[in-house]
Amino acid sequence: FQLRNFKFVFRIPPMGSHTVTYFLRPVKRGEYQFGALNVFISGSIGLVMRRYVFDRGKTVPVYPSFIQMQKYDLIAISSRIKETGIKQIRKIGHSMEFEKIREYVDGDDYRAINWKATARRGTIMLNQFQDEKSQQVYCLIDKGRTMQMPFEGLSLLDYSINASLAISNVALKKDDRAGLLTFSNKFGTLVKAEKRKSQLKLILEVLYNQKTRYEESDFEMLYSQIHTRLPQRALLLLFTNFGSLSALKRWLFYLKKIARKHLLVVIFFENTELTEILTGHPNTIETIFTKTIAEQFVYEKKQMVKELHSAGIHSILTTPGNLTVNTINTYLEIKSKRLI
Repeated sequence: FQLRNFKFVFRIPPMGSHTVTYFLRPVKRGEYQFGALNVFISGSIGLVMRRYVFDRGKTVPVYPSFIQMQKYDLIAISSRIKETGIKQIRKIGHSMEFEKIREYVDGDDYRAINWKATARRGTIMLNQFQDEKSQQVYCLIDKGRTMQMPFEGLSLLDYSINASLAISNVALKKDDRAGLLTFSNKFGTLVKAEKRKSQLKLILEVLYNQKTRYEESDFEMLYSQIHTRLPQRALLLLFTNFGSLSALKRWLFYLKKIARKHLLVVIFFENTELTEILTGHPNTIETIFTKTIAEQFVYEKKQMVKELHSAGIHSILTTPGNLTVNTINTYLEIKSKRLI
C-alpha cells in the first residue's frame, strides 16, 4: 500500500509554500501505518543539505470490498435475482407470523382459507403468512492456519469475511438479527446479534483487521463459548476448512454438541486447483502419483459432506468464488423451510 521508493523535487521561493498530492490504492484489507515525513532541504548552490523529520504518523483502515455486498443488496429488491445464481429471496410459508388476507387463487393451500372473511366478502379469502422475523443469524469465522490458503489473490479468510458481510446484510434486510463470532485456537471477537441500523457497520469494524493465527483451531473452545454466550437458538454459519477427513472426525463430537441446540451449517472449500490436475492425462510416474493424491483429496472432501450429513449437520462444499451465492441460497432455503 505504501510507496517508499519515490520522491518529489521542487523549488520553494522565500516565504512561499508548495503542496504535493499523490494517490495510493490499497489492495488488501487491514490497518496501514504511515510513519514520519522526511524532508531534505538544500540551499540554492547545493553545497549544504539538511534533513527534517516530521512525525506525522497515522493509521489508515482499509475495509473489505463494498462492491459485492452492495451487489446482493440491490439484487435483493430487484427482479434480476437469477443473474447471480440466487434461487429465491422470499417464500410465503405457514409460520405463525401473519402477514395479510388476500383473495384465493388457483394453487393456494385451501387449509389457509379464512372462512369469516370469506363470509363477509362473498368470495374465497385466504390468510397469507410470511417467514418469521427477528431470528438470530451468526457468522462463525475460523481464523486458523487452514484459512490462510490463497485463491485468486485472496485467502480463504478474505472470502469468508466478504461472504459474512453479504449474508449479514441480507439477513438484516430480511428483518433478522445478524451477529458475528471469530475464533482460532483462542476465542476472538463476539458481536451480539441485533437488527439495529448500525449493526452492519459494527460488524464491518470488527472484520476489516482480522488475521489468521497460523495455528490449529480449537472447536472444543468454540463449543464452550457458544454454550456460554449464545443461550438462544440461532442459525450458525461456520466458515472453516478441514485439511483432511481425520481433522473433521477429531472435532466432529463438538460440532454435534453445537448442532443439538443451534442450527449449524458448516461451510468449507473445494480446492479448485485440483481440477486441472484431475482433467489432465498423466504420462509419467510423477504425474500419475500427483493425480492419485489429488483424487484422494477430492474424495475426502465428499466424505466430509457425508460425515456431517450423517451427524445431522447441514454443510456447504463450495469453491471460494461461489461462496457468497451458495451461502445466501442456503440461508433463504432454511428460512423458507422454517428450520430455525
